Amino acid sequence: MRIVLVTGAGGAGRTTLAAATALAGARRGERALLLTTGSSAPETVLGTPLGADAPTLIAPGLHARRIDSGDRFRQEFLAFQERAGAALDLLGAAPLDEDELTELPGSEDFALLHALRAAHASDDWDLVVVDMPPAAETVRLLALPAQVRRYLRRLLPPERQAARALRPVLAQLAGVPMPAQKLYDAAERWETELAAVQRTIDDPGTSVRLVTDAGPVAAATLRSVRAGLALHGRRTDGVIVNRLLPTGSADPFLAGLSGSQQTALKALREEFPDVPVHEVPHLGHDPQGVDELDELIGRAVGGIGPDRPADGPHTDPWTVEDRLATDGILVWRVPLPGAERRGLGLVRRGDEIVVSVGRFRRIRTLPSALRRCTVSGAGLRDGALEIRCTPDPDLWPKSD
Repeated sequence: MRIVLVTGAGGAGRTTLAAATALAGARRGERALLLTTGSSAPETVLGTPLGADAPTLIAPGLHARRIDSGDRFRQEFLAFQERAGAALDLLGAAPLDEDELTELPGSEDFALLHALRAAHASDDWDLVVVDMPPAAETVRLLALPAQVRRYLRRLLPPERQAARALRPVLAQLAGVPMPAQKLYDAAERWETELAAVQRTIDDPGTSVRLVTDAGPVAAATLRSVRAGLALHGRRTDGVIVNRLLPTGSADPFLAGLSGSQQTALKALREEFPDVPVHEVPHLGHDPQGVDELDELIGRAVGGIGPDRPADGPHTDPWTVEDRLATDGILVWRVPLPGAERRGLGLVRRGDEIVVSVGRFRRIRTLPSALRRCTVSGAGLRDGALEIRCTPDPDLWPKSD
């Protein structure tokens, strides 16, 4: 299965290009699914009302589904309330009814991740295209499963479920189920779900596609986004430059605007030398319906269909290089294309290391060998952060 996560700046045409990418796959004979959290915009682009319960047929080979985050929130909350009924009764809490529940901020993110995991587990699709939130929000959303799993392990570590055998006895004495066990049961369910989402995101067939207009700050904006995606191990498979005007116009205004776009396009190609940059022309209006999306696909330079899935299992891009024999150090190499020195931060906390790239941050547990080292320096070289680690004589195994 191929999964393409389409994101970019607000107003750049993410929804339109996500729909066109899915349609391009369907035109090649793939079973394609478009997932979106939008309400009216996707339906306008596709020219068809979308259902939330089941995918809607748009064209031969192409289905689309609107994710109803409100309904997902209500289902999850009511299920949690039922499972925690005994503990809530103990606290004297009054349960909430379904008709008084309104979704909380952040529920849309979890609903989208759940729908993505479900699509990945299905055998119904060859291609899944997701109309994602704006780029910075997408970086944070894709980092969410790992972050929540880390919080769960810190707050409710499985190895600390002490005296589990005593809990049934304590529950009989108290007359109610022990709330602690309920928490651990819930944490275990969340861990299972989040781990499945993480496998979907980490799948070698999953990548991110960036949509942008050809404005003067496009390259700088996408540079920081690409660095944030790389920080969390996400692969950028292409950049789509949308709404390009034709060159050579006799109108001075249009000629000047087109010239500015071509300058921005050149800067984007220089910024992404190792990533395909697709050019999509301005049709003179916003595409609506399958016929106009087909026209957009046909006029795009180089096409906009997704490439084939990567071969082999997912591998961690953070690699450890052994330089003990030559320099007496180990180097943890973190690929960060697009990162700049002034936006980098590095802090070690016990067995963890915190790496910051501009507004994005990631916490990683040190590999076992590096836990016996001290961080002796770091530097950004050729698009990668190299963290130098020197063995601690008090912790490093001594040779005979």
